[in-house]
Amino acid sequence: MTADEVGRVIAQAVGEASARGRAATIAVVDRVGNVLGVFRMNGATQAVQLPDNPNGPTNTGLNGINGTRSALRLAGVNVEPLVLDTGAAIAKAVTGAYLSSSGNAFSTRTASQIVQEHFNPSERFAPGGPLFGVQFSQLPCSDLNVRFGAVEPSSATRGPKRSPLGLSADPGGLPLYKNGVVVGGVGAISDGLYDYDINIYNFDVSDDEQIAIAGTSGFDAPADIRANRITAGGPSLRYVDRVALASNPSAAASFAAINGTLGSVVSVPGYFTSGAPIAGQAYGTPASGYRAETSGLYAPASAVILVDAANANRYAPRAGTDGASALTAAEVQVMVRNALQIAFRARAQIRRPLDSFAQVTVSVVDTNGVILAVARTPDAPVFGTDVSLQKARSSMFFSHPSAGSDLTATPGTLTGASIAGYVTAMRSFVGATALTGVTAFTDRAIGNLARPFYPDGVDGSVNGPLSRPFRDWSPFSTGLQLDLVADNLAGHLLFLNGLSATDTGVGCTAMPTTTGTGGATGINRLANGLQIFPGGVAVYRGATLVGGLGVSGDGIDQDDMIAFLGLHNAGVELGTGVGNAPTSVRADLLTPNGTRLRYVNCPFGAFIGDRSRNVCQGK
Repeated sequence: MTADEVGRVIAQAVGEASARGRAATIAVVDRVGNVLGVFRMNGATQAVQLPDNPNGPTNTGLNGINGTRSALRLAGVNVEPLVLDTGAAIAKAVTGAYLSSSGNAFSTRTASQIVQEHFNPSERFAPGGPLFGVQFSQLPCSDLNVRFGAVEPSSATRGPKRSPLGLSADPGGLPLYKNGVVVGGVGAISDGLYDYDINIYNFDVSDDEQIAIAGTSGFDAPADIRANRITAGGPSLRYVDRVALASNPSAAASFAAINGTLGSVVSVPGYFTSGAPIAGQAYGTPASGYRAETSGLYAPASAVILVDAANANRYAPRAGTDGASALTAAEVQVMVRNALQIAFRARAQIRRPLDSFAQVTVSVVDTNGVILAVARTPDAPVFGTDVSLQKARSSMFFSHPSAGSDLTATPGTLTGASIAGYVTAMRSFVGATALTGVTAFTDRAIGNLARPFYPDGVDGSVNGPLSRPFRDWSPFSTGLQLDLVADNLAGHLLFLNGLSATDTGVGCTAMPTTTGTGGATGINRLANGLQIFPGGVAVYRGATLVGGLGVSGDGIDQDDMIAFLGLHNAGVELGTGVGNAPTSVRADLLTPNGTRLRYVNCPFGAFIGDRSRNVCQGK
């Protein structure tokens, strides 16, 4: 996007806000999350409210944060308004951009539909949303996502950039397209509430959503790839509820006419400092942080890689740091290539046209959480970059002998939760050997245990040991997933407001850092946070855990299959003992509360032009 186009998006959104009698804060980002402009209208509400807990009388997690420092439960500071409108608008814009591609256009309303305790929301006795937990990705503490600022990894233009509040489920964030290609996102907030939609059966006229819709005029997503044209496990997804504009965006005033009169461009520490809109970066160019891999590293699969300021591969295959059984660089390369090859054969769930191949990111880590490789298919949604790494680390971590001791050594957080308490809950629920390396976990199995109902979707049942009880649960208060990073989020919000000179550090959670064969790694095993929806598998050499492989970007069954079959096929090719966990230690042998955990689910009609069925069976 050009700077003039960014100004046009903002001006159209401001015109709609004015016509509705609202004062909004509007943000525009490019496809890789660079903030291109943040505009605050005169009188816009800055102290944004997060919703109260809808399921019980007590606020937990991030519920009820109301724009004051006291609401963040930070000891020793006075009550003072926190500016959250800019962070909320950026998070909405990032969500629209990151969840979308040339094959699917998703919005923050789509995100709301797929992160709640039921899918669809409010359908009792339905399982949780397919991307349950994705809101806690793209975190400001991620060691993968790039920062705008002085702390590495940093760059003014390279992505993927972090988000101040993770991914958003508050309607009012939409992708932006040019000639059918996603180029960014726009986010708007005017109602002072950063929320999610618990009732999918009505059709709201949300001011925030209408303002964002106006902003997309001329940059609309193609109708055939919008969420309402895509199904997930049966239900169709939602893009927007209604289009009921009060203005004519094509007749909107110019940006020059509104800037300084109806509002002004504002700086956001860590995200945007220009006094005017700036141009975005074209995805696939080195300046964007993503480009095609041209050396044949993963041939015959074509791949996109992440690059640094020198245009070098940030995550070229490398050997593990964890001893004699460590993965070699050659093994990592073969693992990634095989996963990409499965993706190119797999029938996508969330892409148009039908029978498109799956577009995903693949990440591999060792048992210290060190990144060994990251590669993507050409049009994979950007959100999957960070999420695939979360999945790889999460599957590895829960399978690791030190998982319990790492959590026990982690201090409590401002949410009031005891991290060690989750270890106790796991061992009471699953068995005394939980989190000691006896069992191999996948992200699907972890997710089973991180739902507010166990079994998933059975209303009135007990919560999983990694979740808060349903009376305390919400998308803003998930359990261990949030509690591990709550202090990182709080510290970042203080930095955003100029109340702290120091941003949250690079690397999420306060878990102990790891040590490898070359010395201290400087990270912990969940350095970009925990993820709790499917697509990650533990990697073994024989009976020894050596890492994790994560996949994200398409339907969750497709992600599962690409990770599981990609690793299996790599093991067959290599013949070095590398592969999936032995069947004798997999989590699907466990039956807590009489219900068996799932290891992976693979889709029924898995491959394009291939009638093979049960493709994961017996592997």
